[in-house]
Amino acid sequence: MAFFFFLAAFLLVRRITKRLKYSIIYPKWRTLLSTANWAIIALYFSIAFTLEDEAVDILGSAILLGLLLYVEKEPDFRSQKGYVKANYPLVVVGFIGGLIMFIAPKFYNKYDNYFQLVTLAAFVWIFGKWANSNKQEEELRIAAERKAELEALVNERTAELVKQKENLQEIVEELKATQDQLIQSEKMASLGELTAGIAHEIQNPLNFVNNFSEVSMELIDEMEEELNKGDKEEAIAIAADIKQNLEKIRHHGRRADGIVKGMLQHSRASSTTKEPADINKLADEYLRLSYHGLRAKDKSFNANLVTHFGDNLPLVNMVPQDVGRVLLNLFNNAFYAVQQKEKTAGPDFKPTVEINTAIKGKSLEIKVKDNGTGIPDEIREKIMQPFFTTKPTGEGTGLGLSLSYDIIVKGHQGKIDIATKEGEFTEFTILLPL
Repeated sequence: MAFFFFLAAFLLVRRITKRLKYSIIYPKWRTLLSTANWAIIALYFSIAFTLEDEAVDILGSAILLGLLLYVEKEPDFRSQKGYVKANYPLVVVGFIGGLIMFIAPKFYNKYDNYFQLVTLAAFVWIFGKWANSNKQEEELRIAAERKAELEALVNERTAELVKQKENLQEIVEELKATQDQLIQSEKMASLGELTAGIAHEIQNPLNFVNNFSEVSMELIDEMEEELNKGDKEEAIAIAADIKQNLEKIRHHGRRADGIVKGMLQHSRASSTTKEPADINKLADEYLRLSYHGLRAKDKSFNANLVTHFGDNLPLVNMVPQDVGRVLLNLFNNAFYAVQQKEKTAGPDFKPTVEINTAIKGKSLEIKVKDNGTGIPDEIREKIMQPFFTTKPTGEGTGLGLSLSYDIIVKGHQGKIDIATKEGEFTEFTILLPL
């Protein structure tokens, strides 16, 4: 049975050679492994036919044991540790069989078949371990290949996600830029609607300035005449009249200056800096500008402007041009609604736009109400959405109420609510924290 010990040693060397053949450490062991193969074959044939069987078994077991111990202590062969341990039962069987054969040959011969069966079983155990390790290695190889495939897929997917993220970032930046452009377009559109109203509002103070200037020039001529006559008292009285006229000129000049500054504030980019502002003054100014802007387009249009401004309201911390933009949008919508209703209503209909300001708890309440067409229930939830408009194409951007909501709710931590009934009225309520 000595053949099995040398065969086990030979298979161990062959297995190691096969496992290391494509590794970077193979050149280090190539010569030694090749020599070991031939040495095992030569030793087997040199002793198998020259020594007694018991000596061959013991020597074969010793050669296999020495090879196993050498392989086990080498770090480069650590991966073969499981297979190496499977060879130790065969070594034990060889040593025991050889010793019994040497010490008690009759006993060995009597049970020779059993010793051969045990030796064969030990070798089959090695073969089974070899087959099982091959299966495990194949599974590991498949798992490693699958892992490599998955890693490649993950890397590919990661690269796609990174690219998508970059694309999304570019899209977000483009959307932000587009949003800024749309907001500015909405501002300029509302400014265009104001143009006629601004012209009307500026014309009034300019008329006063012109009229009082002409009257003052005439008074100066009269004052010169009185001074030439030596009537000092009359000259002083005329001078007092001139002073009053100059005060009126200054007043209306400041009024025109305020309108121009308001227009510039409305057109420029919004500031995030809040400042105390008089809501009554702001609302009154934009109400008249919106009204005269619509009348400039439709001379036949008239409406009742009803104002209920609260007395002694405190200044409210706000961004004036932003809140003014909200009020302008609400006034424009209100006048548009009553104008549309007037086209179909009877002669008894009187277009009315009403504004109320008051203190409500810890907030300033602003109500803008009209008796126009109202808002249908099916679109009431949509009117704050960007780009939603009920106006014909070219007459509305659909951004007015959306921007108004952002300004009041997000920019000023306030609230904006709607009460409406189709065909009867619409009322917007704004609450600004004090």
